[in-house]
Amino acid sequence: MDAEDWGEHIGDPRRVYVTVAMQRRLHQQGFRFRVLEAYRQCCAICRLRHAELLDASHILPDGHPKGEPWVSNGLALCKLHHAAFDAYILGVLADLVVEIRKDILDEKDGPLLVHGLQDCHNQRLLVLPGAPRLRPRREFLEERYELFRKAG
Repeated sequence: MDAEDWGEHIGDPRRVYVTVAMQRRLHQQGFRFRVLEAYRQCCAICRLRHAELLDASHILPDGHPKGEPWVSNGLALCKLHHAAFDAYILGVLADLVVEIRKDILDEKDGPLLVHGLQDCHNQRLLVLPGAPRLRPRREFLEERYELFRKAG
């Protein structure tokens, strides 16, 4: 195949973009469904049960070599805890204990900071999947926790 033929096989860039975006969206919906189902529609940290306020958080992100859309690479988290997890404000140790970054623990603010984050420090995850094979993989949590520790 010469260079001119190659261009014909790539296709319309807009079509490629839409196809990739659609596949990613479907992949995320499936991951979300499986994770929330395993965690019984409940935040692993605070037990919030409103599905519209819950996310399936990747322990190791999609772009990571081990960031597969497995339930064992996910946590069901409410919007607050998901954002805190992604921002490395909140970490989860391999023994399933939540840790809040020291600067956040020392911060003085309103009741949401106290009850939503600071009170979670040193608390074990409250909700886990019933099947051991679906629970967060220790090695994924260890790798993610190292990123959290470096961020703090």
